[in-house]
Amino acid sequence: MSSESSTRERLIATGLPMLLERGYNGLGLQALLSAAGVPKGSFYHHFRDKEDFALQVVDAYMREVHAGLDACLGDPSVIPLDRVRRFFTATQQIYRQQGYMGCLLGGLGQELSGVSDAFRRKIEECFTEISTRLAICLEEARERGDLPATSDPQRLATLLVDCWEGAALRSRLQRDHAPLEAMLEFYFRSAGKS
Repeated sequence: MSSESSTRERLIATGLPMLLERGYNGLGLQALLSAAGVPKGSFYHHFRDKEDFALQVVDAYMREVHAGLDACLGDPSVIPLDRVRRFFTATQQIYRQQGYMGCLLGGLGQELSGVSDAFRRKIEECFTEISTRLAICLEEARERGDLPATSDPQRLATLLVDCWEGAALRSRLQRDHAPLEAMLEFYFRSAGKS
């Protein structure tokens, strides 16, 4: 890895938890630069502005999400509904390690979607990508008879992501896993798998 790309990656890696904790408006560039040990000029060498930086952090976050989806959904030896639940259980463990700060997408979406079309579009694309990946697994569950034949896997996947985001917000407010657990139990019991 070149020094240039390592500086860029260090800024992104440092900025991700800071954005999660402080939000976009609460993230000061000087605090980011100090935490990353990077001079100001280096920031503008890699990013047009703070918005460009935050959008690239979202891209990095989504690479982690896709890796998690690959790891959990890609094992055909596990029944589809268990694969889907495994993804959310793994995500819940990450939230626990981060102190129940919630989902970066949800946090930035709530903060910025009303004021930035770039963020609104980006966050919506990310949620759509996640639900599309989940829907493939839910379709397998429907084909196996684990979900009713009349169910719509894409709608179920979108609902799952929407419910998770609400539970993630409540989990952040309470600094506790209970909302996430309750949501997963309700969803999978309703889907016919507890």
